[in-house]
Amino acid sequence: VQLQASGGGLVQAGGSLRLSCAASEYTVTRGVMAWFRQAPGKEREFVAAIKGYPAYADSVKGRFTMSRDSAKNTVYLQMNSLRPEDTAVYYCAAGSSIILSHMRERAAYNYWGQGTQVTVSS
Repeated sequence: VQLQASGGGLVQAGGSLRLSCAASEYTVTRGVMAWFRQAPGKEREFVAAIKGYPAYADSVKGRFTMSRDSAKNTVYLQMNSLRPEDTAVYYCAAGSSIILSHMRERAAYNYWGQGTQVTVSS
């Protein structure tokens, strides 16, 4: 299984980016797909996840939207109104046997992508 994340970059505060995560040997409509992020010196934290419908961390709710395209076997994270505190490496993750109450937990996910850097300047 490979998860290839892309779309990161440098953007000014208030700007937008769209991250993509293309899956190989794994169907994105199977199980749970998620995005996590890790800022320097901090632990990796939950951002968003999707199974039947998306769930979001409170810090990104209303600004970020997670979606998936079954035809392209890809999930996306549309990030609007970006803030400097959103700066982090963003990782996509997949888990095939996740209880929905655990979907915000890193340990629940079997597969991880390599990460893509998002930097938001003030």
